[in-house]
Amino acid sequence: MTQPTDIRREGHRASPDEHLRTALHLAASGVPPLPLRKGKLPFGNCPACGRNACGGRPNMKTPGPCACPQPCHGWAAATTDPHVLNSGPWMAAWRHAAAVAYHPGGVGVTVVDLDNADAIAWARQTLPATRTVTTTRGEHWIYRGTMASSNAVRPGVDIKSLMQYARWLGPGVGAMTALPDAVRGLGVKEPSPARRAPQGLTAPLRGGQGECRHRTAAYLDRGIAMAEQQITAAGSAIHATVYRTFLAVLSTHGGCGCLTDAHVARLFTAAQAKGETARHCTDAWTNALTRLGL
Repeated sequence: MTQPTDIRREGHRASPDEHLRTALHLAASGVPPLPLRKGKLPFGNCPACGRNACGGRPNMKTPGPCACPQPCHGWAAATTDPHVLNSGPWMAAWRHAAAVAYHPGGVGVTVVDLDNADAIAWARQTLPATRTVTTTRGEHWIYRGTMASSNAVRPGVDIKSLMQYARWLGPGVGAMTALPDAVRGLGVKEPSPARRAPQGLTAPLRGGQGECRHRTAAYLDRGIAMAEQQITAAGSAIHATVYRTFLAVLSTHGGCGCLTDAHVARLFTAAQAKGETARHCTDAWTNALTRLGL
C-alpha cells in the first residue's frame, strides 16, 4: 500500500479542490478513494439506482453490472480511475464532500479502528505493532491482508477491510505488518445461545403449507421493497427498527411459504448497510420467528 505524503490531516478544513487532489493522489498510488458527505457517510444511491433498479445491490454492497456514473454505491464507489474521479457527476459530489475515504480491502489492507484510549491500550498489549494513523478520538492500526469487516468486535474496536470504507487521515507512521490471527479472531462471532436462523434460506420459508394467500409475486415484492425503505430511512434506533421490520414482514408473509432466501438477503443487506452485523440480523430474524411461533 503505497501512500501519498501530501495529504491534509484531520482537523484541517479542506476545500473541495483539496479533497479531489487528495483522491487523485490516492488513486495514482493504487488506493481507491471515495467522497464522504457530512457525518462521515458515503453518498446515497441516486434515483436511477434506487431499489436495485440498476441491477446492483443498494448502498454498501457490490454494485454488480451497474453503469451509473455517480458515486452512489457506498464503499463500492471507490475507484482508482482518474477519469471517473474527474467526471461531471463526481465533481458535484466533491463540491459537497466533507472528507475523503478509501476502501481498505481494495488495496489489500485491514484497518483496526481504535476509538478511544482504552481501546488503544488494549491493542498495545494484545496486537503486534504495525503502521498507525492518529484519528480524532483514537488510532487506526493498518495491517497487510484482508478479512471480513465487522463493527464493535469489542468495546471501541471496529474492523474495516472488505466491503467497508475508512476515512483517509494520512499515511501514518511505522512499518506495516501482516494481518495477525489475533485480529482475524476478532471477526469470529461466538454462536448465540438462542436458536439461530440460517444466514440465507435455501428454500421458501415453511414451504409446502398450502396455497400462498398473496396470489401474486408483486404483492410480496412490494412488501419487501417497503421493508427495505423503512430500514434505510431509519435515522436512529437501528436495532429496534430492524427487529420491528423483520417482525412485520414475517407476520404478513412468514406463514405461507412465499419468502425465499433472496427476499431474506434483501432485508439483511438493507440492515447491514445501516451498520448492523450479520449476527445482529440473524438474531433479530430468529427472535421475530420465535415471537410469531414460526
